[in-house]
Amino acid sequence: MRRVVVTGLGAVSPCGLTRDSNWAAITAGQSGTGLITRFETDGWRVRIAAEIKGFDPSVCIGRRDVRRMDLFTQYGMVAAHEAVCDAGLDPDAPLGESAGVYVGSGIGGINEIEQGAIAVNERGPRAVSAFFIPKSLSNLTGGHIAIRYGAMGPSLCISTACAVGNHSIGEAWRAIATGGADLIIAGGAEAPITPLSIAGFSVMRALSRHHDEPERASRPFDVERDGFVMGEGAGILILEDLDSAMARGARIYAEIIGYHNTTDAHHITAPPPGHAGAARCMAGALRSAGLGPESVDYINAHGTSTPQNDVHEAAAIHTVFGEHTSSIAVSSTKSMTGHLLGAAGGLEAVLSVLALHHGVIPPNATLKNVDPDIKLDLPKSARKADIKVALSNAFGFGGANATLIFRRWSG
Repeated sequence: MRRVVVTGLGAVSPCGLTRDSNWAAITAGQSGTGLITRFETDGWRVRIAAEIKGFDPSVCIGRRDVRRMDLFTQYGMVAAHEAVCDAGLDPDAPLGESAGVYVGSGIGGINEIEQGAIAVNERGPRAVSAFFIPKSLSNLTGGHIAIRYGAMGPSLCISTACAVGNHSIGEAWRAIATGGADLIIAGGAEAPITPLSIAGFSVMRALSRHHDEPERASRPFDVERDGFVMGEGAGILILEDLDSAMARGARIYAEIIGYHNTTDAHHITAPPPGHAGAARCMAGALRSAGLGPESVDYINAHGTSTPQNDVHEAAAIHTVFGEHTSSIAVSSTKSMTGHLLGAAGGLEAVLSVLALHHGVIPPNATLKNVDPDIKLDLPKSARKADIKVALSNAFGFGGANATLIFRRWSG
């Protein structure tokens, strides 16, 4: 097994349009959630989302190509461009046959699908865009990234709902570790804030209705949490074989040392009591990393702000870490970014790596009153800490669980 390191990071989220602006907002506890402005919601049960403001895809995409991409692909392209440049790679030099792309999405081009359905019903089949199919397909973000950077190695688009990002990064780690590639661009992208998507999650009663405090609507682990806030964006990492990265003199952020995935086999949306699947997933990731529970310093929790997920994830953490649980700082950055669905794992992996790199634990920024059934160390403001190992969880509908473990790079 070859060692795999992180050499580049890119992020687009409701908290910022770059890696650095996201980190600054997150550590300052700034929320990206608010009332929906993208479409009219008068009379709707849910009127809150975490929208990206001021996004400009022209930083790396030509005007003609923008029209051929759904918004989720544009987010993924911009985050990938930042990650490629951050890794010290020449964005205009083909990466070649030893480089791959593992970028997935939970929903894909839902905006294009929604608009296409309206067009065909109102104006007939000729009203549908010639780019309807390529704009809709989930794997086209990875396809566009591969074309742009000449990555001709392995390509994979995973779609496991909200676990997409972690699965993509974990499988990329596995591919590099076993010699299938030297470099992989990995993560997730999502743009689900549309009338149909909001309405669909709303009727499931999965979304928050704290309209009186929209900036605090996403409140993981709080006793008054009532659902998640839908967000959007992309999180992309450049993963490389350690020897290859060192040979080209790359700056290394962290090493990815563990990954595991499990399935609950319990319910299409709800976790089992105590979240046994998540516990098995975290325990498996620790085994793959060759670590004991006492080695973990920080957990970036899935922490969706839903009544069931948060309490069951906390129970799973106690199951795995036992008496060491009180020594682990836990935070959900969804308190600020909202839930990016298929992009959540990618963004949270970026933030976990930055937490290691800077020695700062992100806050649970909207937390006021901790649920008495949740007994974790939950910092309400950013905390300086000597973090050596960080674990990041992602869980998705259908019972999909994925856990990543990163170690601070010390040279």
